Amino acid sequence: MLFPRGDGDGWTRCEQGHKHWGVHGAAGLLLWHDDRVLMQHRALWSHHGGTWGILGGARNSDETAEQAAGREAAEEAGLDPADYTVTDCFVDDHGGWSYTTVVASTDRELELTGLTEETIDVRWVPADDVAELPLHPGFAASWEQVRGLA
Repeated sequence: MLFPRGDGDGWTRCEQGHKHWGVHGAAGLLLWHDDRVLMQHRALWSHHGGTWGILGGARNSDETAEQAAGREAAEEAGLDPADYTVTDCFVDDHGGWSYTTVVASTDRELELTGLTEETIDVRWVPADDVAELPLHPGFAASWEQVRGLA
């Protein structure tokens, strides 16, 4: 399935000199069910390919972080926004660029699969096992903080 490119797709640099995907920032959905979180195994060709993180991507200029995270989760795994409730957000601000982790919960373990070339796998992982995965560096740096928002 092909999705149109958004106006947020592209590389940019933050004030710290890091290269980031998403000219208007980026957002991802940290979805909880009981003590498990939904994780995405990123395609090998992607930025930090082969690592695990959350469904997400570049924000478009007309989107809130919650809208961007929801759109990306729908595109990448078919997640319906009616199936979860947003409970919190965590903003990792790099100066001129930010990544927002949108924390949400669902009342059931949804059966989802990767729908795009960006995803090797999508699976529910016990929260206590997340740090054992080879994590995307940005997600790894914020995991303990965002975990506490569940």
